[in-house]
Amino acid sequence: MIARILFATTMLVSAYAGAAMAAEADATGSVTLGEMVVTAQKRAEKLQDVPISMEVISGAKLAAYSTNDFKQMVKFAPNVSVESTAGNDVIYIRGFGSPPANFSFDQSVSLYIDGIYAGKNRQAQSPFFDLERVEVLRGPQGALFGKNTPAGAVSIVSAGPTSTPEGEVTASYNFELQGTEITGHVAGPISDTLSARLAVRFVDQDGYIENRFNGADDPSNKLALARLTLRYAPTETFDFTLKAEYGDREVKGGMNVSSPLTTSQQPHEYRYSTVNPIGAEGTKATSWMVSGTGNLQLGEFTLTSISGYSFFRSNIVNNFDQTLPAGGTTRNSVYNSFPEHFRQWSQELRLLSPTGKKFEYVVGAYIDTARYQLTQLGGFDINSPGVLVYFGLLNTEFRQQSSSYSVFGQGTYHVTDALRLMGSLRYTSTDKRAIFYGRLRYGPFALRPVNTVAVGDINNEDNWDPSGTIQYDVAPQIMVYATYGRGSKSGGFVSNTYGTTSATFKYRPEKSENYEAGIKSTLADGRVVLNVSVYDTKFKNLQVSVYNPTISTYQTGNAASASSKGVEGTAAWYPMKGLDFTLSAAYQDAKYDDYPGAACLVTQPITACNPAVPASIAANNIKGAPLTYTSKVSYNFAGHYRIEMPGDMVIDTNASLYGRSKYFDSDNQSPLFGRQKAYTKFDARVSYGPADDHWHVAVTGKNLGDKKTTGSAFNLPFPITATPRAILYLEETRSVAIEAGVKF
Repeated sequence: MIARILFATTMLVSAYAGAAMAAEADATGSVTLGEMVVTAQKRAEKLQDVPISMEVISGAKLAAYSTNDFKQMVKFAPNVSVESTAGNDVIYIRGFGSPPANFSFDQSVSLYIDGIYAGKNRQAQSPFFDLERVEVLRGPQGALFGKNTPAGAVSIVSAGPTSTPEGEVTASYNFELQGTEITGHVAGPISDTLSARLAVRFVDQDGYIENRFNGADDPSNKLALARLTLRYAPTETFDFTLKAEYGDREVKGGMNVSSPLTTSQQPHEYRYSTVNPIGAEGTKATSWMVSGTGNLQLGEFTLTSISGYSFFRSNIVNNFDQTLPAGGTTRNSVYNSFPEHFRQWSQELRLLSPTGKKFEYVVGAYIDTARYQLTQLGGFDINSPGVLVYFGLLNTEFRQQSSSYSVFGQGTYHVTDALRLMGSLRYTSTDKRAIFYGRLRYGPFALRPVNTVAVGDINNEDNWDPSGTIQYDVAPQIMVYATYGRGSKSGGFVSNTYGTTSATFKYRPEKSENYEAGIKSTLADGRVVLNVSVYDTKFKNLQVSVYNPTISTYQTGNAASASSKGVEGTAAWYPMKGLDFTLSAAYQDAKYDDYPGAACLVTQPITACNPAVPASIAANNIKGAPLTYTSKVSYNFAGHYRIEMPGDMVIDTNASLYGRSKYFDSDNQSPLFGRQKAYTKFDARVSYGPADDHWHVAVTGKNLGDKKTTGSAFNLPFPITATPRAILYLEETRSVAIEAGVKF
């Protein structure tokens, strides 16, 4: 199938190339595509030369749409999604990701910020500011990125110092969120050998959900970020770049709303969240991320060192929308909090061979160590009819130390000028040790066991991740490739499930295997870009954590196997100066191939699976069920037009249409409260200013159709609450902002 699709696509592109090049002879003017340079293979290469299915979003495009977080970024990358919950936001690629319910999960889609691995959500408070680009790599990237990338990787590259002095300040006011956002930077040389860049961002905005208890708009957001970059280049053969980023964030309120269990999702823009005795609802987090990158030329070779330090301390306090409580009570019945503390140190060394040789290669080694602490406090004021009255507080503590090291290499052999063979291999060894204990702080509680202790070790867990690629230039600007690769993610421990014991503490490592073929083409003298890839990805021991509302707990472990098959494509057209269009789309079929011991699905009759009976769950297998948070179809269509006006002024317009087909966003895959309907959203931006971009004013609109969509859903059951209901995590609704900026 892959071969047939690839062959048909090659014929189509080749035929189109001839027609487009013939039409080019009659075209006037000269419009070429500025090739994006990426570092997906640890070298600076043109995007169209890299045999990987990937999307690259420039910092300018992210800024044009006021993209501030992953949820907004992924609209530019089909087959990529984000699950939003009160605990974590988790990235999924081709249907695979690590659920946020178990806080200690390393992510299957790894995030790298300026080369530093960030496997925890709050290592980067808001990474999308003052960027050069974001590279989204689909499929296993086990060889060169290595650290826990069985599903893919997202590499964020921040902007660096400049050779000439420059600065910029941009301020905006969001009418719906009733608040401001200010970003800015200054950059330039300090001396002949030292240059610098200082970037800052400040946000002070209200939320988009009315809290009818206190009149606030949840979740409000206050954010302060600063990133200092210093580049020292005393000679032509050595340079060193130091980047230090500080983030401080405070979110007040939550983003969950109630909805019926017996109907399709009905998210409202209001909630009723009251007080609780363990703290105000919201998130407070402080983070540091420091990286030092040095490059030394050793003749024709380049030795690169990347040192990293990452730290965060945070606390999340969750309430759950109650609807209006009877009797006018002013205390939430269910609440929890998750104080976290994390530190990580890492070091990578790479040696790059010179380019232009018959055989080119990169070899390296990587090591990291980390400490992670998580406290969980779960409060309950249960006063449900027919149930004993419970008032109490549960507590769990989790402590983990981890370390890993790996060695890796990739080689490219140029058989001819058009044919290249690539092979890579990474070996990784991981050690972890952890302890967990749970207790009842006060009050009676009989709904689940809580006073438990667990201890576990993972020693010398070995993983081998190879890959191989054939790459062939069928024409000067048309390249086809076929690749095989494996990825892996280390095992770990259950961090925040009440009742955990040593017998249920550990879960196994997950492994992925991917077959992929694709074509990348640049046609019509750079005016047209067409890229298509097809893939078949399989996971073994996929790490999962799903909520069982009947016993009100999470089931964390491994699904035996799962797979995703699909096709991804990107097209870009540059018909004339100042005008361009891009279309990205993907189709996927992601499902469990074998999942014994799975939690019950809503669609299963109780005779097939009883969620209250452990033996029934143990015998349950949901083979063939779709993966949660996975749409069959996702897409983005964007257009940009720069209109030249009298007096050397310009109007710059951007419009983006993006959407997904329906998907389940509840663990039990309820076809009613747990399914998000298909949707299409529309963003637009219009700016006005001089042609040299010295200043500008702009209006930006997001989700202008005001589509109400949810990031995740679950059933808040009886007797935890007297009124069973669905809890939906409402994503941002329509917003319009006015912006002004100046460059100097």
